[in-house]
Amino acid sequence: MKFWQLILVLFISFIVGFSTNILYENLKLKGPNEDQTKFTAFLDEHWEYTIDQNPVFASLLGYKGYDDKVSSNSISEFYKNRDFEKYVIEALEKINPEKLTKDDQLNYRLLLLSNETDLESRSFPGFYMRLNQRGGVQDYYDLASRLKLESIKDHRNWFERVKSYSQNVKNSLEINREGLEKGYTQPKHIVQKVVEQIDSMTSKKTEENPYYKSFSKLQAMNSDEAKELLAEVKEFIEDELMPSYKELSTFLKNEYIPNSRDSIGLSGVPDGKDWYEFKARSFTTTNLTPDEIHELGLKEIKRIRKEMEDVIKEVEWDGDFRSFLDFLRTDPQFYYETGDELLAAYRAMAKKIDAYMPTLFNKFPRAPYGVIEIPMETAPYTTTAYYNSPSAGRPGYFYANLYKPETRPKYEIPVLTVHEAVPGHHHQLSLTQELENVPNFRKYSGFTAFIEGWGLYSEQLGESMGIYDDPYDKFGQLTYDMWRAIRLVVDTGMHYKDWSRDDAINLFLENTAKTQLDIENEVDRYIAWPGQALAYKIGQLKIMELRDKAKESLGEDFDIKIFHDHILSFGSIPLNVLEEKVDEFIVENAK
Repeated sequence: MKFWQLILVLFISFIVGFSTNILYENLKLKGPNEDQTKFTAFLDEHWEYTIDQNPVFASLLGYKGYDDKVSSNSISEFYKNRDFEKYVIEALEKINPEKLTKDDQLNYRLLLLSNETDLESRSFPGFYMRLNQRGGVQDYYDLASRLKLESIKDHRNWFERVKSYSQNVKNSLEINREGLEKGYTQPKHIVQKVVEQIDSMTSKKTEENPYYKSFSKLQAMNSDEAKELLAEVKEFIEDELMPSYKELSTFLKNEYIPNSRDSIGLSGVPDGKDWYEFKARSFTTTNLTPDEIHELGLKEIKRIRKEMEDVIKEVEWDGDFRSFLDFLRTDPQFYYETGDELLAAYRAMAKKIDAYMPTLFNKFPRAPYGVIEIPMETAPYTTTAYYNSPSAGRPGYFYANLYKPETRPKYEIPVLTVHEAVPGHHHQLSLTQELENVPNFRKYSGFTAFIEGWGLYSEQLGESMGIYDDPYDKFGQLTYDMWRAIRLVVDTGMHYKDWSRDDAINLFLENTAKTQLDIENEVDRYIAWPGQALAYKIGQLKIMELRDKAKESLGEDFDIKIFHDHILSFGSIPLNVLEEKVDEFIVENAK
């Protein structure tokens, strides 16, 4: 055989062998894979259980057959969920993730992490700490605003839910009585706010009661069936529901508050420091300790304070930092006289920002959003704004607080709108819900550090939109950045370092232009919801770090729109997973 013939034979043999190996590998992938099959089936089982155990969530997603049910807030339900989380972990441990597709390896990892975190949380009795001035047993009626109540059947289903909520009110009394006996209570002044909300509701005439008003469309119907149902509703509210609330309020006023703790931090309950350390880890998806987070907050306060002082120099203010803050809090030029004017300004800002979105993104969600007011029943006790995701037949909503407009400065409007609407929560959460080819749990999972980190990161994107061109608006943006830095200090301070409520309030007053009412409501929010406030700044700093890393690595090839679309394409993920995905982005785009 000639040399060239030998080379040809060897080459053909190599090609045939190589092709055979590829075919074999492909057959292995396409053939039976027990682990892959088991995992795919388990994802379906897990989702079915999630929907079945969370009927309100199911209704919001448009699943029929759950519209007359609610979840129980009982202690037994808490431990039932714990048992399911154990089951999920055990089931996943029987599956080899290395035999799954790359996409399912991520799904496996996120599902396991979520259930491990939830299971660890069950080692602390969270059911004793549910009393919360920002929502809960006292405002179950608010769910109606997120449901599509049109027909008589819709209203009958809602009525069945209201009747179940009555049992949850009774459960709350018994749970909090037991918590009081064991030393697990919310601070006195937090519970006092809950009492005020309950009493405000129970003191109203039936026609003005928020539960009765939730049947407003039924009241407009003239059929006999509608009138009969409305009569049932009225009777139940007067004879069953409101008495349950009054009994709860009486217990809270006469027994719970007088005997609950004076301390405000989670460290004031049994195992409170360990509990807070867990919350710090879970909310930030990091291993940062409360002490490390506290120091990071102090460092950020110093950095942002310098930027704020630069703005003060720009406007040529003749005075010190404190006097400038007083000027912003008190000068009428920074406030609207009416809530209607304030709401109109928020809506105008939202439209302005919408026009800039194509400069930062290529991909947009299908779901629309609106800007509406926070219900006046809760507005005095809650924060400046919040967002609710789209649900079946309803858009997403950015809720603005119109209570006491004279305390809601104009310079907050741009920064709040980018955070709560677009490119913040509405953009990110709607894209997540619309993800394709991912398990359902991924569309609704919530890693707070990513979600709120993105919201705070979005505030800085307002810079490129030109919405902070006015120096006072820029100071408003810095105020909100400072606000999140201070959160790191006051949240860890109150729950881990024995800070007082006044310590926290004073740190805000000294460093931000937020009004006294806003500051007090915010501090009370952190008291009632330990650890959650840590997520914002931790998440924002990580996203900024990763953006700068990608920009430096790719140079002229870096495209901010492609980068943003990429990091939002996975839904809500832990910060360490986000870093891995950005590293992949850098490698892919470097090619």
